[in-house]
Amino acid sequence: MANIRSLDPSASPLDYYGSELRRLREEAGLNQQQLGDIVYCTASLIGQIETAKKVPTREFSERLDAALMTGGLFSRLVGLVLKSQLPTWFQPYAEMEAKATYISTYQAQLVYGLLQTEEYARAVLVTGLPDDLEGLLAARMERQRILNRKQPPMAWVILDEAALHRPIGGREAMRNQLANLLGFRANRWLRIQVLPFAAGEHASLIGSFTALRFDGDPDIVYTEDLIAGHMTADSDTVKEAALRYAHLQASALSVEDSAELIMRVMEERYGDQPGPDQRAVA
Repeated sequence: MANIRSLDPSASPLDYYGSELRRLREEAGLNQQQLGDIVYCTASLIGQIETAKKVPTREFSERLDAALMTGGLFSRLVGLVLKSQLPTWFQPYAEMEAKATYISTYQAQLVYGLLQTEEYARAVLVTGLPDDLEGLLAARMERQRILNRKQPPMAWVILDEAALHRPIGGREAMRNQLANLLGFRANRWLRIQVLPFAAGEHASLIGSFTALRFDGDPDIVYTEDLIAGHMTADSDTVKEAALRYAHLQASALSVEDSAELIMRVMEERYGDQPGPDQRAVA
């Protein structure tokens, strides 16, 4: 007989999700195996989610809603569940990011989180030795949904050229990541510029930062250190960040030239390479 763990639905969004799944499954007269067969997963996975040992995905939640005819309950809950998987110190920023009408960011080392592919994000997140990599990864992918809203924020991203050359996750992962960046060229709400190595010293040698703008609320500047992130609405800091960002934009390549550089790095650095028995032909 399966070990039934008693959940406190008020303990966390994940516990509430699990308790609702168990309650509605039992009301439908289904055991875990039967529900698993309907939603194309194992009984073990159903059990792990019901006992809050595994984080559900949005796709799984949508299948549950269809199978149990919940009226979209789990699709609504999963957003809260995934947000709760983010580090505690990061959750306030994620909430503000989702409310922003304009996002401007400079990234000195990595591709901006909202633009990361799953394989690239996985390679980044694993460096932090997380307790639940899959939950953290699902939460990062969930954040990206704001770019697909009917009215998404306007986002302007400046990437240091170093982010294009650092092989996060290996060559194939980087090729896919750079191809993903190029795929945003048709997005009228998103612009990507690259700050080239040739720019030399620039206005944010100290590191990455992000500015968020809202309708009716003060602007916010967000930075991170080794341990945590920091938000401030201090007017002097916001003004300084805006000035530095303007200088970064002036030093960066145009959107069109940035796309050409991304494509060139993708092909030259991460394209198909000749094997040991293949030689270049002049």
